[in-house]
Amino acid sequence: MAATSGCSGDCALQRSLNKLLTIPSASPRVKTQAEALYIISLERYGRDPNFVVYFPDSICMSDSLYDATVTDGHCKVRVSLDPSLNRLIHRNKLRCGCVVRNVVFSATNEGEGNSRTFHIRSLDVDSSGASDAALLSLFSVNVDSLPWVMGDEPSLIPLRARRSTYLPLWNNHDFIGEAWRHTPPSQTGEEDSEEEYVVEDAQPVVSLAELRRRFLSGSLRRRGALCVRIMHKSRLMYYGKADQSCECPYKAELQVADGSISVRVVLWNSVCLDWYRCLQPGQVLRLSRYRVKDSYSNHSREDAEPNIEISLNSRNPTAKVAIIPKQQVLPEWDLPDLPHNFLSGNELQNSPHSTICDVIGVVVFVGRQERIRSKDGRRSEFEEYRWLQLTDGTTDQLITIKLFSTSQPDIQSRIQPMVLIVCTRLKLIRNKVGSATTFGYLSNTLFTQVYCTGTSSHSAMPYRGIRPVRQFLQWLKQVDEANMLDRAVIGGYFSYPPLPVSLQSFMENRQDEAGLISGGEMRLRCDRLHYRETQRFIVQCTITSACYHSRQDMGRTQNLDTLTAQLSPRVPRQREGSDPFKTPTKRKLLFSSGASSSTPRKRLAPPFQQSSTEEDAENDFSLFDGAMEFLVGDNNEDEEEDDEDFSTPPSSPIRSHLGTVHVAAETIPRRFCYERRHVQAAAVGLQTNSFHKVLPHRELESFSPAQCYTGYFTLTMKVLSDGVLLDVIFFPATPGNLHWKPLPLTHDNTWESVLSHGGFSSHAPPPSPADLIATAAQLTNQRMVCVLEACALGGDKVELILNCAFPLRS
Repeated sequence: MAATSGCSGDCALQRSLNKLLTIPSASPRVKTQAEALYIISLERYGRDPNFVVYFPDSICMSDSLYDATVTDGHCKVRVSLDPSLNRLIHRNKLRCGCVVRNVVFSATNEGEGNSRTFHIRSLDVDSSGASDAALLSLFSVNVDSLPWVMGDEPSLIPLRARRSTYLPLWNNHDFIGEAWRHTPPSQTGEEDSEEEYVVEDAQPVVSLAELRRRFLSGSLRRRGALCVRIMHKSRLMYYGKADQSCECPYKAELQVADGSISVRVVLWNSVCLDWYRCLQPGQVLRLSRYRVKDSYSNHSREDAEPNIEISLNSRNPTAKVAIIPKQQVLPEWDLPDLPHNFLSGNELQNSPHSTICDVIGVVVFVGRQERIRSKDGRRSEFEEYRWLQLTDGTTDQLITIKLFSTSQPDIQSRIQPMVLIVCTRLKLIRNKVGSATTFGYLSNTLFTQVYCTGTSSHSAMPYRGIRPVRQFLQWLKQVDEANMLDRAVIGGYFSYPPLPVSLQSFMENRQDEAGLISGGEMRLRCDRLHYRETQRFIVQCTITSACYHSRQDMGRTQNLDTLTAQLSPRVPRQREGSDPFKTPTKRKLLFSSGASSSTPRKRLAPPFQQSSTEEDAENDFSLFDGAMEFLVGDNNEDEEEDDEDFSTPPSSPIRSHLGTVHVAAETIPRRFCYERRHVQAAAVGLQTNSFHKVLPHRELESFSPAQCYTGYFTLTMKVLSDGVLLDVIFFPATPGNLHWKPLPLTHDNTWESVLSHGGFSSHAPPPSPADLIATAAQLTNQRMVCVLEACALGGDKVELILNCAFPLRS
């Protein structure tokens, strides 16, 4: 692509890149763009063996590479990003919608002719207030209509690796881009010349049992076509590695069956691009030109019955797949019905660990998306998940689901409160707390699928007529919709299941949790966290100050009214051998005297205006027929909570702390707003890779905190091993909020009991924040084992939330 007059001559970006192209090829082709540029798209892909050719001087600590589209407001260009910038993306500093300055470009010849690829070698991310104002001005520009510097629109394939598609920014299991077909491909493709595969198409349909018999006996010359029903569909698996050059390294599994047996079918490489989105459980397929081999289960279990596995490949031979319409399915094929095992919330309470089941319910809570590193230990592999809670009317106890990606991004993006949802092939996880109490939640299996209203997915599924679903829909007619809407919550921090309430039980049930670490090691690990990555830490601390923030302060920075207490710094000597963790016992002053107050400064986010045309078009996204007027409520109710903050300030001079003093906007659960539900869903989601969703993403603070949250505590803690100071957020569980733990236990609501239980007792009214702060002297010299949940929120901000703290006895 030669440079053309794709944009006006006064475009600074065009001028810079034109000058870059005039530099002789023998000279270093580098040009610095001093003016502000804007990132309007960001794409990720897996690197391949050509990495050393493109980046000979780079040592990449990630298997990912990134391309971006940048603009100066007049024209735009697609560029590759140097791997040295990956860390900025991993921490969400360099992101879609950000302003960058001092951008150093380079250019290289690619392929034949005068084709050029531009590359950004370095840049500075502008985080000043002036950059926000500049970005707001860009929102008035139609970025789609901006001309390309190189004239024609570039093809949307990775620039620095031979990969056929991009990956999602934050996980490897979803698909992204137009290369993933949503309609079946035509059957007029290239035919194989090998006679055995041509003849195979004309063979009569063969059963799976007969195919297995022929293969195991070694007489598989004529395979025959297969007519099977899809019983289960796996999520997408990306297996690309930096030392492999496969252009389309994907696979997916189908569990299929006919009237004889069931087998595993694997879609490989570009077959996934053509068919993954098109195939759904319940469909009947005709398969030919497949490969047959031993099933991997034959080798993983000695007692497993020998079985086969079918591979569908893009070549050698080219697999032939056809979806058979329902009216053309022949009775003699004797295909089984789609299996379902729907369990109600009431039935789940008595179901054993590892039960595989399906559930249906109304979503009443959707938590924020978070990420954890996959268990295989690869640096770039992250699992993305969020917590859901459903109600189905059979019990007061909500159905809790830890939902990971199911390779259904179009459906999962529409999961919001007040939608009907069906989740299939979930696994029940039971965690024992103490000697008897257990808490159960559901999580994914390989074959989990999700369907929800608003996506046209329910109408195609055969589960609609079975009895548990009919019973649920009958209950739905009796639901008080307005009451359910009033309780609906979206976004925010959520932790489940609850931990034991004693240190001994916690240590016994710790499973794979890491042991105690020092403050310095914790700081290093937090510094390595990627955007929205979560990790649990266990540290031994003392609490040096406590501060209460009212509901009105959630998400805003204020000067705080304080209550103070003077406590003795004297430390009683510990008996030798009494501390099982053997950490130092030095102490400093816990609280100091003094009080201050100032007027809070309120900051209001501007409302996001959605066009009436768009809103009218979305009115058909309804949970209950004809009941929309009851679902739409007033979002501006009067606040009744006291706007006073109580605090005990730290005694020592300000030092470098780990953690945040105020709760972040994305940590606060929000009251669900049906009228702006799509804007709200984007606002509580992960950072997007598209400029078009940046503005809704900035609207988070325009939504009211959920009514069930009245405030939070900030605790300053000192790690006993090395004196590192931690700023920790504590959401005490109270009856009615999301973190309430229905333990059949009582306690006296003292600091020690509240911290070890993670919240207040249900057997007595909780103390007021002022009363609790006034009794902070109970924490004097108290050594505690603290369980902290860390989450990287972007940039250098790492949030620490106290799950619970167990006192250590001398």
